[in-house]
Amino acid sequence: MQVNLDFTGRHIFVFGGTTGINFGIAQAFARQGASVTVASRKQENVDAAHQQLAQLGGPVLGVCADVRDFDAVGRAFAEAVERFGPVDVLISGAAGNFLCEAKDMSSNGFRVVVDIDLVGTFHVLRQAYGHLRKPGAAVINITAPQSFVPIRYQAHASAAKAGVDQLTRVLALEWGGDGIRINSISPGPIEGTEGFRRLMAPTEAERAAAQSSVPMQRFGTVDDIANLALFLASPYAGYISGALVPCDGGGALESVKVPLEAAGRAAAATGKPA
Repeated sequence: MQVNLDFTGRHIFVFGGTTGINFGIAQAFARQGASVTVASRKQENVDAAHQQLAQLGGPVLGVCADVRDFDAVGRAFAEAVERFGPVDVLISGAAGNFLCEAKDMSSNGFRVVVDIDLVGTFHVLRQAYGHLRKPGAAVINITAPQSFVPIRYQAHASAAKAGVDQLTRVLALEWGGDGIRINSISPGPIEGTEGFRRLMAPTEAERAAAQSSVPMQRFGTVDDIANLALFLASPYAGYISGALVPCDGGGALESVKVPLEAAGRAAAATGKPA
């Protein structure tokens, strides 16, 4: 089910917006009439996303930038704002992950995830600040249950996403006076995404165990996350800022971690990240 809200004439910028959950969010805003900019580090993904979004009929821009490169992020915003004007809604969703016990993790492996998830988020928000509509802009960070649910094999992602959540809260304090709202969405297991395929359900038995551990007894969809993003960016959420909003069917209450840990054990046995 898709929510109908009108974003005609508003500029939506989705960093990491060419695949998975973030691309689904970009599609949702495009369907609601927004001018959409998507950015990621791989040109082929940018080109493919641009082509698909353009088929929805609205104005679209694709830019190539790695969130780890502060200056490249700045150039991406400058190009987007020149085309569509100030950013009304910013989605920051670039992320990296793999399964590994902390005792086996290299310093570089830990650093890469923190650089993409946490430092990259800071780069996006810091460079965005001068281009956000004031007042009225909405910022949404895509985080993860690992930020508040400790899960084996996820020391790097847990630390990075916890940092993102605290960054959300601090900037909600600092930027609230400018009329900018900042919130985080924490998706649960979302079917049809690369993260789900690689991290959540290596076998049918583990998939069934994961699904049964969700109180709502189903996995999420990309539309579930996109609809929440539409709401948080809309006037209906006009007094919500600094919030971490789980969209996981109640899964964090049960700690959906059985398949993650099973996948981690499999990775440890083979010596390869899942």
